[in-house]
Amino acid sequence: MLFDMDGTLVDSEKLWDVALQELAREYGGELSIAARRAIIGTSMAESMRILHDDLGQPERDPEASAAWINARILELFRTGLRWRPGALALLRAVREAGIPTALVTSSGRPLVEIALDTLGRDSFDAVVCGDEVVAAKPHPEPYLTAARLLGVPIGRCVAIEDSPTGVASALAAGAAVLAVPAEAPLPTIAGVHQVESLTGADLELLAALVVDRAGAAG
Repeated sequence: MLFDMDGTLVDSEKLWDVALQELAREYGGELSIAARRAIIGTSMAESMRILHDDLGQPERDPEASAAWINARILELFRTGLRWRPGALALLRAVREAGIPTALVTSSGRPLVEIALDTLGRDSFDAVVCGDEVVAAKPHPEPYLTAARLLGVPIGRCVAIEDSPTGVASALAAGAAVLAVPAEAPLPTIAGVHQVESLTGADLELLAALVVDRAGAAG
């Protein structure tokens, strides 16, 4: 099992909303809804490029903006991290079944270390962070790396994602994909099973997705 973090397991996209809008206002602007949606699931570098372009300030230093966001989001994660509906129950069911499990996130390691205080450090056999891969989502590398670390063929893995960027990464890697929209709607995509929340997801559904993926690949 391969779990995305932000917007999938934890309701952290609202915290990113706070930090991003605060930075936009610091720069004298307001982040548009379209730009905010485009940022979901992307790397920090890409997020800052989108923010700067949206504000009409492409000349700004992305590293300086990223440092500001990282500092603020660390504060917010320490106090406001909440589980998404059904996520904790599904994660527990997966672990109790002895299924190898990885966290695959675009967030950097310092932020993930704080999130693991909520998620549980023993909840995952492997953790792949956005600052620990050469190519971030939507590139397939994060999910391929996670499958390799688990020692499981990617075609036997189910990836759970909330964003178009993450879904594209998981599909490109060759995983079965369960999509659960959070802050932005997801389009209907061939080969992607979509649910409104993880409340109704169970091990039977995950197993069926693997079977369907194998049938499609065959």
